[in-house]
Amino acid sequence: MFDTREAAARPLAEAVVAAAPPDPVVLALPRGGVPLGRIVADALGAPLDLVFVKKIGLPGQRELAAGALVDGASPQTLWNRQVLSLSGLSEADFEDEIAQLLDQIAERRRCYLAGRDPVPLKGRTAILVDDGIATGATVRVAVEAMRKAGVREVWVAVPVAPADIVPALEAEADRVICLRVPDPFYAVGAHYRDFGEVTDEDVIRLLGSQSDLPGTVDALPSGPHMDGKERKT
Repeated sequence: MFDTREAAARPLAEAVVAAAPPDPVVLALPRGGVPLGRIVADALGAPLDLVFVKKIGLPGQRELAAGALVDGASPQTLWNRQVLSLSGLSEADFEDEIAQLLDQIAERRRCYLAGRDPVPLKGRTAILVDDGIATGATVRVAVEAMRKAGVREVWVAVPVAPADIVPALEAEADRVICLRVPDPFYAVGAHYRDFGEVTDEDVIRLLGSQSDLPGTVDALPSGPHMDGKERKT
């Protein structure tokens, strides 16, 4: 188990730095991915931004995703064509919902980033960082959206994920760095001793902070390098 998100972030940052991503930008999935994204970005001397993934629910069956919206300088909408076909709906039927989701994302960005524009991604290596992966659905949508946004490469960097999810991610991302693939896998939080809530205030503080020595792993907070099964690809 990892002690905390910060303890998990140290070996994760070391692995990402060792892989030497060209022209990187770190994109954390809020809120749990932000403490790790901050440490990874500081280790690389790279900008840190957020990537919001919002489900586009089917009317009357909101838990069923007709698609997903991923924000950025050019927000990307990805559709589940099978669900659209079975429902008899078209993309145009969701215009109002997409507008509402974009407003929600804009409000979260104003809250977290004081209105700063998204970091340009075209031609860069986008590194998606979260505190762990359970089903992989959200991060896979984000990977696809990064492709549409014109990134040079898209990487996924997480401390823990199920063993059966990692190969699927490797087939879609240019590189997957995952420190642990425990079997059995329960929930992401089960692999941390302290998996406390990351608050809005935490996110604002972390996005506003910078390491005194960006670009060096030596500047990272101290923490144990956990033993056990690792997968770095």
